Amino acid sequence: MLFLASSSPRRSELLKQAGFEFTVEPTNVSESVLRGTPPMQIVEQLSARKAEAAAKLHPTDTILAADTIVVLKGRILGKPKDEENAKTMLKYLSANVHQVYTGYTVIRGKKFFCGHEVTSVEFYALTQKEIDDYVATGDPMDKAGAYGIQGKGALFVKRINGDFYNVMGLPIAKISRLLNSVEAGPAD
Repeated sequence: MLFLASSSPRRSELLKQAGFEFTVEPTNVSESVLRGTPPMQIVEQLSARKAEAAAKLHPTDTILAADTIVVLKGRILGKPKDEENAKTMLKYLSANVHQVYTGYTVIRGKKFFCGHEVTSVEFYALTQKEIDDYVATGDPMDKAGAYGIQGKGALFVKRINGDFYNVMGLPIAKISRLLNSVEAGPAD
């Protein structure tokens, strides 16, 4: 059986679209990392923590966990704390290129796979009205970098370089291949 160690509705949606049957098993783990840790290591460490916590509950099943962050010029933009924080993040992203990192971990028995994907996203210059109107929808409040590319946040994107679905929180083509290879073999 496959367990998704995430409560992200976007990750669930992508897994369903790919044809996977799974159960959501969100975990509550520390998200603290050492200051100065590179973004790719942050997302890999956090996804591994989530997967390992879920694997303790389901040791013979397949576990998938992921973690996504947005990075602009070395600065990590997580989920906004409030509306003002969301507006500030969107002002930073305006007319800039940022990177979206998603770390993923798959565990099945003694098998452990961990990696990351990075996608560059360029935003158009945003007006204050665009930012205020978008934040008023509530859409950015549960998303790293305060935007969702699958919703109205798509209107801010000038171009992307890399996996579109990675920006949603799960590089589904890569994950699909990984899950299919892991599930095809024995757990040991």
